[in-house]
Amino acid sequence: MKNSNKPNIIVILTDDQGWLDVGFNGSTDIPTPNLDNLAKEGVIFKNGYVSHPYCSPSRAGLLTGRYQARFGHDCNMPYDGENDASVGTPLSEKMISEALKEQGYATSAIGKWHVGDHADLHPPRQGFDHWFGFAG
Repeated sequence: MKNSNKPNIIVILTDDQGWLDVGFNGSTDIPTPNLDNLAKEGVIFKNGYVSHPYCSPSRAGLLTGRYQARFGHDCNMPYDGENDASVGTPLSEKMISEALKEQGYATSAIGKWHVGDHADLHPPRQGFDHWFGFAG
Protein backbone atom coordinates (compact mmCIF):
# COMPACT_ATOMS: atom_id res chain seq x y z
CA MET A 1 0.00 0.00 0.00
CA LYS A 2 1.42 3.35 -1.00
CA ASN A 3 -0.28 5.57 1.60
CA SER A 4 1.13 4.63 5.02
CA ASN A 5 -1.47 6.83 6.77
CA LYS A 6 -4.16 4.26 6.05
CA PRO A 7 -4.64 1.64 8.75
CA ASN A 8 -4.07 -2.02 8.10
CA ILE A 9 -7.36 -3.93 8.25
CA ILE A 10 -7.53 -7.59 9.26
CA VAL A 11 -10.89 -9.35 9.46
CA ILE A 12 -10.87 -12.74 11.15
CA LEU A 13 -13.92 -14.94 10.73
CA THR A 14 -14.06 -18.23 12.62
CA ASP A 15 -16.76 -20.84 12.38
CA ASP A 16 -18.52 -22.08 15.49
CA GLN A 17 -16.60 -19.86 17.90
CA GLY A 18 -18.28 -18.70 21.04
CA TRP A 19 -17.65 -15.35 22.74
CA LEU A 20 -15.76 -16.99 25.61
CA ASP A 21 -13.57 -19.14 23.33
CA VAL A 22 -10.68 -16.64 23.23
CA GLY A 23 -8.38 -15.44 25.97
CA PHE A 24 -9.04 -11.72 25.43
CA ASN A 25 -12.69 -12.37 26.37
CA GLY A 26 -11.72 -14.35 29.46
CA SER A 27 -11.24 -17.94 28.28
CA THR A 28 -8.91 -19.94 30.49
CA ASP A 29 -9.42 -23.36 28.91
CA ILE A 30 -8.53 -22.51 25.29
CA PRO A 31 -5.12 -20.83 24.85
CA THR A 32 -5.25 -18.15 22.12
CA PRO A 33 -2.03 -16.14 22.63
CA ASN A 34 -1.72 -14.92 19.04
CA LEU A 35 -5.32 -13.70 18.91
CA ASP A 36 -4.89 -12.16 22.36
CA ASN A 37 -1.85 -10.19 21.15
CA LEU A 38 -3.71 -8.99 18.06
CA ALA A 39 -6.61 -7.89 20.26
CA LYS A 40 -4.27 -6.07 22.65
CA GLU A 41 -2.69 -4.09 19.82
CA GLY A 42 -5.87 -3.51 17.81
CA VAL A 43 -9.55 -2.87 18.24
CA ILE A 44 -11.98 -5.28 19.90
CA PHE A 45 -15.62 -5.02 18.87
CA LYS A 46 -17.62 -6.14 21.91
CA ASN A 47 -21.05 -6.40 20.25
CA GLY A 48 -20.82 -8.28 16.98
CA TYR A 49 -23.62 -10.19 15.40
CA VAL A 50 -23.75 -12.44 12.38
CA SER A 51 -26.51 -12.28 9.83
CA HIS A 52 -26.85 -16.05 9.64
CA PRO A 53 -26.18 -18.94 12.05
CA TYR A 54 -23.89 -20.98 9.80
CA CYS A 55 -20.82 -20.50 7.70
CA SER A 56 -21.40 -19.83 3.99
CA PRO A 57 -24.30 -17.33 4.27
CA SER A 58 -22.63 -15.65 7.24
CA ARG A 59 -19.42 -15.19 5.22
CA ALA A 60 -21.38 -13.81 2.28
CA GLY A 61 -23.08 -11.28 4.55
CA LEU A 62 -19.80 -10.19 6.13
CA LEU A 63 -17.94 -9.87 2.82
CA THR A 64 -20.71 -7.89 1.09
CA GLY A 65 -22.13 -5.96 4.02
CA ARG A 66 -25.59 -7.00 2.87
CA TYR A 67 -28.19 -9.41 4.16
CA GLN A 68 -27.29 -12.47 2.07
CA ALA A 69 -30.86 -13.58 1.38
CA ARG A 70 -31.23 -10.42 -0.75
CA PHE A 71 -28.93 -11.97 -3.35
CA GLY A 72 -29.88 -15.63 -2.96
CA HIS A 73 -27.14 -16.84 -0.62
CA ASP A 74 -29.25 -17.88 2.33
CA CYS A 75 -28.09 -21.51 2.54
CA ASN A 76 -24.83 -23.42 2.48
CA MET A 77 -23.90 -24.56 -1.00
CA PRO A 78 -25.02 -28.05 -1.99
CA TYR A 79 -22.39 -30.77 -2.13
CA ASP A 80 -24.37 -33.43 -3.97
CA GLY A 81 -22.86 -32.58 -7.34
CA GLU A 82 -20.62 -30.22 -9.25
CA ASN A 83 -21.23 -26.58 -8.36
CA ASP A 84 -21.31 -24.10 -11.23
CA ALA A 85 -20.83 -20.32 -11.21
CA SER A 86 -24.48 -19.77 -10.24
CA VAL A 87 -23.97 -21.38 -6.80
CA GLY A 88 -22.44 -18.90 -4.36
CA THR A 89 -22.12 -15.15 -3.96
CA PRO A 90 -22.76 -13.56 -7.38
CA LEU A 91 -20.05 -11.45 -8.99
CA SER A 92 -22.59 -8.63 -9.14
CA GLU A 93 -22.29 -8.23 -5.36
CA LYS A 94 -19.56 -5.79 -4.32
CA MET A 95 -17.32 -7.28 -1.66
CA ILE A 96 -15.28 -5.46 0.97
CA SER A 97 -12.17 -6.44 -0.99
CA GLU A 98 -13.40 -4.51 -4.04
CA ALA A 99 -14.32 -1.45 -1.95
CA LEU A 100 -10.89 -1.48 -0.28
CA LYS A 101 -9.08 -1.82 -3.63
CA GLU A 102 -10.90 1.33 -4.79
CA GLN A 103 -9.26 3.08 -1.83
CA GLY A 104 -5.76 1.86 -2.77
CA TYR A 105 -5.53 -1.16 -0.50
CA ALA A 106 -3.87 -4.45 -1.39
CA THR A 107 -6.17 -7.34 -0.45
CA SER A 108 -5.68 -10.94 0.56
CA ALA A 109 -7.91 -13.84 1.59
CA ILE A 110 -6.42 -16.66 3.63
CA GLY A 111 -8.17 -19.87 4.67
CA LYS A 112 -11.63 -21.20 4.05
CA TRP A 113 -13.51 -19.29 1.32
CA HIS A 114 -16.88 -21.10 1.19
CA VAL A 115 -18.84 -18.49 -0.77
CA GLY A 116 -18.39 -20.05 -4.19
CA ASP A 117 -16.69 -23.33 -5.03
CA HIS A 118 -16.56 -22.68 -8.79
CA ALA A 119 -13.33 -21.08 -10.07
CA ASP A 120 -15.32 -18.10 -11.44
CA LEU A 121 -16.33 -17.23 -7.86
CA HIS A 122 -12.98 -17.69 -6.12
CA PRO A 123 -11.32 -14.73 -4.32
CA PRO A 124 -9.23 -13.49 -7.29
CA ARG A 125 -12.51 -12.90 -9.16
CA GLN A 126 -14.01 -11.14 -6.12
CA GLY A 127 -11.42 -8.40 -5.65
CA PHE A 128 -8.67 -10.20 -3.77
CA ASP A 129 -5.10 -9.77 -5.03
CA HIS A 130 -3.87 -12.87 -3.24
CA TRP A 131 -5.56 -16.03 -2.03
CA PHE A 132 -4.14 -18.94 -0.06
CA GLY A 133 -6.72 -21.42 1.09
CA PHE A 134 -9.46 -23.74 0.00
CA ALA A 135 -12.80 -23.11 -1.66
CA GLY A 136 -15.30 -25.17 0.32
